[in-house]
Amino acid sequence: MKAMVYHKYGSPDELKLEEVTKPTPKDDEVLVKIKASSINRADLYMLKGSPFVIRLENGFTPKKKILGADIAGQVEAVGKNVKEFKVGDEVFGDISANGWGGFAEYVSVKENALVAKPTNITFEEAAAVPMASVTALQGLQDKGQIQPNQKVLIYGASGGVGTWAVQISKSFGTHVTAVCSTRNVEMIRSLGANEVIDYTKEDFSENGKRYDLILAANGNLPLAKYKNALTSNGIYVCTGGSLKQIFSSLIFGSKQVKNLSSKPKKKDLLFVQELLANRKIKSVIDKTFPLIELADAFRYFESGKVKGKVVISH
Repeated sequence: MKAMVYHKYGSPDELKLEEVTKPTPKDDEVLVKIKASSINRADLYMLKGSPFVIRLENGFTPKKKILGADIAGQVEAVGKNVKEFKVGDEVFGDISANGWGGFAEYVSVKENALVAKPTNITFEEAAAVPMASVTALQGLQDKGQIQPNQKVLIYGASGGVGTWAVQISKSFGTHVTAVCSTRNVEMIRSLGANEVIDYTKEDFSENGKRYDLILAANGNLPLAKYKNALTSNGIYVCTGGSLKQIFSSLIFGSKQVKNLSSKPKKKDLLFVQELLANRKIKSVIDKTFPLIELADAFRYFESGKVKGKVVISH
């Protein structure tokens, strides 16, 4: 089968199309013919081998040579112990806990990494879902303890995690304020945000408003700015942004300051699946690239201009 492979850490130039052995599913695995995948920040970290902790986990030369966590596709074969899926089923999931491998024609993964794809969305739309939506959900629900009628602020609302966070927050019945740049204001408003702040024109931390929950999906702000905008019992959750922003939430973690390192959980993806099936939320796809142009897709992803997700068609 064909796959986009890298043998050393570096720029997207390291990604090359190669012929590799097609996997055979083990007894508890599902072989998926991949129809679409998507790029996450974690893929970029793995490609670059930075921050350095990546190399401690993935080796000083990459052990996992095929990146790609988010996949959507069709079941081609199942191991003898697989109960949930059969040949022909349409599925999607985050396979990062199963060794990655999404930027390829096929992958074999444990069935608990996958859920059924709702019939009302495309493979491309499904591939944009898993890691980013579950990160948003875990940040809001597990760390942020989101409740109906709360005032929630999403910083970095136009990116992969941010677009999901706005919509998932709304599904909990909250009042959502989203922060983004000028060119993304209308797009974020269309996702249901009650208020949208253009950070090039207004500093949310200095307008006197207070929030019960702030989720930072992107950005590079001092921790004090977020804390300044919290209610007395409010919670700030950092799910992404600059390394400085991430580390400050780790170092100064407390009841009010939390950092999320998300992990794939089937129950969370099933929660999102139901919202998708009921048309409560939707994928935001900026651009789709064919698999052969994966290096270009990574360069575009790195540009900082992406609205929602960058998807790869297979």
